[in-house]
Amino acid sequence: MPTDDDEAWKAIVDNYGDRPTVEDDAPPAAHRPDPAPEPTPPPRERASATWDDEYPDSDWSTDRFVPPVPPPVPTPSPDRHAAWIGVFGSPAILLICLVLQIRVPELVAYLLVAGFVGGFLYLVFTMTREPRDPDDDGAVL
Repeated sequence: MPTDDDEAWKAIVDNYGDRPTVEDDAPPAAHRPDPAPEPTPPPRERASATWDDEYPDSDWSTDRFVPPVPPPVPTPSPDRHAAWIGVFGSPAILLICLVLQIRVPELVAYLLVAGFVGGFLYLVFTMTREPRDPDDDGAVL
């Protein structure tokens, strides 16, 4: 037995959206003329002068953009390098020993845990408190 809610929903569904109008004198689909071929796009133009001014090391050889060589990856100072080794190396060694069922002496296990905790704390306490760009409010477009 339909309820008022069912009838209301049926009315909403039946009347949802715009209804297309069909012209009475439209030719049948079989007798419609073939569509005209699409025009070909114009050839791609070279980059503007502003792009060349902004990126002078870039290259447009054969209409393909070749980006400039990126700067070298910065290397950390020896103390930060040791801290990163402690953060990633200690758990990796302990995990490998656990998977391969290698018994590690207690002192070595404690030193690996201390290396992880010490490296993590060193990295946290030596973080800069200032943003890299003082005018940056964090918004990204």
